[in-house]
Amino acid sequence: MKFEDFKKAGHWPTLLAAFLYFDVSFMAWVSLGPLIVFIARDMHISVEDKLSLVAVPVLGGAFFRMPLGLIADAIGAKITGVMAQAAVIFSVMLVYVFGLPGPLPIAVFGLSLGVAGAAFAVALPQASRWYPPQYQGIVMGIAGAGNMGVVLDTLFAPSIAEHYGWRAVYGLLLVMMALTLAFYAFAAKDAPATRARIGLADYGRMLLDADSRWFMFFYFITFGGFVGLASALPLYFTVHYHASGVAAGLAVALIVAVGSGFRPVGGYIADRIGGIRTLSILFGVVALSYFGVATMPEGPAPAGEAGWSLFQLPPVAWVAVGLFSIGMLSLGMGNGAVFQLLPQRFRGEIGAMTGLVGAAGGLGGFFLAKTLAFSKGETGGFFAGFSFFGVLAILGLFGLLLVKSRWRTTWGAVSGARI
Repeated sequence: MKFEDFKKAGHWPTLLAAFLYFDVSFMAWVSLGPLIVFIARDMHISVEDKLSLVAVPVLGGAFFRMPLGLIADAIGAKITGVMAQAAVIFSVMLVYVFGLPGPLPIAVFGLSLGVAGAAFAVALPQASRWYPPQYQGIVMGIAGAGNMGVVLDTLFAPSIAEHYGWRAVYGLLLVMMALTLAFYAFAAKDAPATRARIGLADYGRMLLDADSRWFMFFYFITFGGFVGLASALPLYFTVHYHASGVAAGLAVALIVAVGSGFRPVGGYIADRIGGIRTLSILFGVVALSYFGVATMPEGPAPAGEAGWSLFQLPPVAWVAVGLFSIGMLSLGMGNGAVFQLLPQRFRGEIGAMTGLVGAAGGLGGFFLAKTLAFSKGETGGFFAGFSFFGVLAILGLFGLLLVKSRWRTTWGAVSGARI
């Protein structure tokens, strides 16, 4: 791929604006994960309930993605993105001013952050519509790499909360969201092609299509794994390896940076060798990573009340960081591979399908966090939770084997891209 050809093929200001919009929205969406230790420090909430609270924004993102996809198809992605961003800014401003005094306000705020998670249904189709089939993998990878916002969350939010209080994190987030909204409103443009008007009946028709359900299942595994782990791992490291809130955030930042940064790589590789082959390899690696993490023993606790600092973490914790990093890299690349395939099959309905498949990914993230909460509450550990998702990755691999021939000989044969 020549960069000059790629630059001329579409509208790079919109691609950049979509990336930044998704990036800052993702920061807001998963902010409860690294901050729940500080927000709930004096609330006497159980580990299982904390895991459930950090899963609420993920569920909200799944719930709001289809409505935002509908609105974007009806009135345009740009105006939908502006309205959604403004709504999230208002919610964050209220929390910055008034705080979060208990579990119920935390849950309500988490649900409102779901609107930020639904930015996925706006940013990705807006970028996709500007580019031809041979660039869909890299374009959707770049726009979707906005999920690296979680890296900034886990890297900086705990340290800011430790020194200045967790509200300061949301004050800084307010400034970043306002600046991003201004740039997005200035730079982003809707593609000139006529938008297909999609209604609820069309969503029902799409759900009856077997291909849409397969895409939803594959993204349930890849994006669900990514966002579910990004939300749950800060708490996991504080509980299972007795890390301090800051150390847990730094460890998770290392892990999610790999997954976020390699999403465009997954799309690029899928453009070169085909999305099915790429996903097949990645699902195998994901399964092995989950099974490896499931068998990891709990780490020793420090003598005092304070948790381990980053460089005091026991060796077993660093082995877990390595396994999670391999899994996250594969999940991130898998996200890019899924969205190399999706526009080839549903190009005329990409906005609606992004909302539908994205909702399935959000549900996957919620389900992963809740499964880990259930595993911890019922068994006292995380073996059952991680093992279950390892089995799901194996089922995803078998699913690809089932659809491979049909996809390549039907819509894949006329798509103009490698399938």
